Amino acid sequence: MKQRPLFQSFNYAIEGIIHALRTQRNIRIHFLVAGLVLLLALILGMNSTQLMLLIFAIALVIVAELLNTAIETAIDISTTTFDPLAKASKDVAAAAVLVATLAAVAIGYLVFFSRLNSFTLKTLEKVRNSPVHISAITLFLVIIVVIAAKAWTGTGSFLRGGWPSGHSALAGSLFTSISLISRNAILATLAFIMALLVFQSRREAKFHSFLEIIAGAVLGILATVIIFQLFFRF
Repeated sequence: MKQRPLFQSFNYAIEGIIHALRTQRNIRIHFLVAGLVLLLALILGMNSTQLMLLIFAIALVIVAELLNTAIETAIDISTTTFDPLAKASKDVAAAAVLVATLAAVAIGYLVFFSRLNSFTLKTLEKVRNSPVHISAITLFLVIIVVIAAKAWTGTGSFLRGGWPSGHSALAGSLFTSISLISRNAILATLAFIMALLVFQSRREAKFHSFLEIIAGAVLGILATVIIFQLFFRF
């Protein structure tokens, strides 16, 4: 194979970025967010180490998204029918983007937190210690546990089928959060009725068995009670 000139290799790489920007909405969003983050970093006077971390986080997300696009394009070319392995490849590539994005958000939070003014810091501190913040973290943890359980059992997806029921876990978690935060019998009863409707809908649609729904509900309720007991002062 004839070796490409160095200049031509750079040109092909730039063409790849341009193609991704033209055809992929997520890439455009990532570039827009990256520009805003770097602009804010310059305005706040970030030091070289902080800028280096931000650039690394931005590059990590964009590289993951570009690789995801390349993998999806290659799979679409190689097969025109549904293939479980092709689906798994696309899902894993999308998961890589998700992991990179979460890492970038964590890095951005750690870098920018120390640069915020005292008023904003006090506001964030109140939000951090508020029951709403704890509820959001609880729901996130419940989602992670459900995904881990379904990966371990090898059944269903988060939105449909498998053990335990993801919808039931979230409904149970929300019901418990509302009950613990409001400490109001009427609101707790309404939240419980809404949770029951979710349980019933999963059963009626035949997405889950009775035991899968019960397992999800118990998981969501127990996880929420434990986290609130640990981090929220009643």
